[in-house]
Amino acid sequence: MGDDRPHYYGKHGTPQKYDPTFKGPIYNRGCTDVICCVVLFLAIVGYVAVGILAWTHGDPRKMIYPTDSQGEFCGQKGMKNSNKPFLFYFNIVKCASPLVLLEFQCPTPQICVDECPDRYLTFLKARNSRDLHYYKKFCVPGFQNNKGVAEVLRDGDCPAVITPSKPLAQRCFPAIHAHKGVLMVGNETTYEDGLGTKKNITELVEGAKKANRVLEARQLAMRIFEDYTVSWYWIIIGLVIAMVLSLLFIILLRFLAGIMVWVMIVMVILVLGYGIFHCYMEYARLRGEAGSDISLVDLGFQTDLRVYLHLRQTWMAFMIILSILEVIIILLLIFLRKRILIAIALIKEASRAVGCVMCSMLYPLVTFFLLCLCIAYWASTAIFLSTSNEAVYKIFDDGACPLVGKTCNPETFPSANESRQCPNSRCQFAFYGGESGYHRVLLGLQIFNAFMFFWLANFVLALGQVTLAGAFASYYWAMHKPDDMPAFPLFSAFGRALRYHTGSLAFGSLILAIVQIIRVMLEYLDQRLKAAENKFAKFLMTCLKCCFWCLEKFIKFLNRNAYIMIAIYGTNFCTSARNAFFLLMRNIIRVAVLDKVTDFLFLLGKLLIVGSVGILAFFFFTHRIRIVQDTAPPLNYYWVPILTVIVGSYLIAHGFFSVYGMCVDTLFLCFLEDLERNDGSAERPYFMSSTLKKLLNKTNKKIAES
Repeated sequence: MGDDRPHYYGKHGTPQKYDPTFKGPIYNRGCTDVICCVVLFLAIVGYVAVGILAWTHGDPRKMIYPTDSQGEFCGQKGMKNSNKPFLFYFNIVKCASPLVLLEFQCPTPQICVDECPDRYLTFLKARNSRDLHYYKKFCVPGFQNNKGVAEVLRDGDCPAVITPSKPLAQRCFPAIHAHKGVLMVGNETTYEDGLGTKKNITELVEGAKKANRVLEARQLAMRIFEDYTVSWYWIIIGLVIAMVLSLLFIILLRFLAGIMVWVMIVMVILVLGYGIFHCYMEYARLRGEAGSDISLVDLGFQTDLRVYLHLRQTWMAFMIILSILEVIIILLLIFLRKRILIAIALIKEASRAVGCVMCSMLYPLVTFFLLCLCIAYWASTAIFLSTSNEAVYKIFDDGACPLVGKTCNPETFPSANESRQCPNSRCQFAFYGGESGYHRVLLGLQIFNAFMFFWLANFVLALGQVTLAGAFASYYWAMHKPDDMPAFPLFSAFGRALRYHTGSLAFGSLILAIVQIIRVMLEYLDQRLKAAENKFAKFLMTCLKCCFWCLEKFIKFLNRNAYIMIAIYGTNFCTSARNAFFLLMRNIIRVAVLDKVTDFLFLLGKLLIVGSVGILAFFFFTHRIRIVQDTAPPLNYYWVPILTVIVGSYLIAHGFFSVYGMCVDTLFLCFLEDLERNDGSAERPYFMSSTLKKLLNKTNKKIAES
């Protein structure tokens, strides 16, 4: 190779030197990146403290059970509103505010009622009629009709209008329907506000339309739940079939990897060749047709893209592009055929390694369990933090009162000094939040909660990668496989990772978590800027999102290879990342070829498994086939179990192939190290398999072939 030049190594680090004591993953190692380990421990302690603080102040019942503006639950036994199970909103339109998603509260006065309104009625109409007794049920408790209409509406004692509503999740939402294309509430298309002004009903129900969709969604959810209750065991059978197929595919890769790769390459060449032939036939067919000789420049841009297919120049351009691709692929095959063979041999070797460490196929379950713990803790903490807000009341006055905006207590306000200083003032619900130090830092605590979730989730994934890399490296560096392997390579690698390299794993996952939390914040800012007309800000935001997306991908790639070096040599994160990066740069062509070949095989495997199980599920749940004497249960939506089986099959296949992919990457790095460390002599024999040695024309002198 030309890569053996001295100045090339100077650019991309120094190759590993021969070490006679090196026989695979080093067992006599020390702790690495201790400072990061301490920081992670302190961060976890702080995370637990945030969780305790959130659980102390939060009340998730606010998300499940409705609460009125006084913070009282509706319909809960032993409480003030035990006989009033439904929550009524004075102004449902305000419930469409984005604050509802952040605080799980609707910024409008709310009261508990014993039933939802069943008629359309305004306060102005009800005030001097027999309907007043009914209307008072939707006013604040203790309301007395001793004020003017304007005063009642100003003080928020009663809603300006009530509309026919339906209860949903113990909350009253307007019952909306369309009549000849006109949006209606009850039988009304307009309504009067409390002062008698006619308004279009559309203004009232902008937020309520969403509630009606939620009602339909609830019915859909109930039907889906019914489908799951009658088909769950068939879904499990489908997932078991997917697991068996995934394992079978990995075993077959040991024998069919070469055939599958070369069939893929031949198919690509044939498809491109047919494309060139088809373009030429279309080009020849259009010869002599009127208007076919017009150039693309003269035609200009057309919204109907089919117009371009009637031009000879279009097919000529397609034919040239496909021909260039065909020539490039053929040239790559000619010059890279040996590297493709090496990639195939490594893939086959990975199948043997997985066969020798079969328990590695079960390790994704450990990762899945730990990730579930992280998700559960993050979600529960986020819910408790979001429900830590309290109803805040402030002084309102239409006049010149110096106390306007001050917080107040609605229960003691009538007798407080503030009401004497400003006789026309009122203590009214302002928003859900709080003005204590805890409430001021709620947003920061939510960001910290999200950041810790990313950090811990990445740590769990890193732990799995180091564990698998250590186990598969033990396989590669065994001279006589599997006789020279340790008894329990997976458990040994797991113990080494936790005992010595918790700090290094924390360091790598911390870097990735910082980039991910920045991406989340950029997405949040992008949502806020969508309504803005500043094109430069949008362009800058798009560039930042693209850059951080690329940075995250690069860090994931670098971390993955750094963890392999940590598992083998026991060095700290920075040293491992540097050595891995330089090792890959010294073999960049091999890296590219192996990466694309394995990506294709994994994609093919996932499509094969998901497609096979999905087709089987489709034929079964649509009653087109029967298994023994059993048939599919009756379903509301047959796509529910089918989609569940497809998604579950993909996740199972991804779990199996993630182990296989880690095995390929580990063996590849070990293979590159083997080439640089050893020369095949009796003192420095190669550890690679006989197939790889044959491909590279390498031999071990005076030593038995592995």
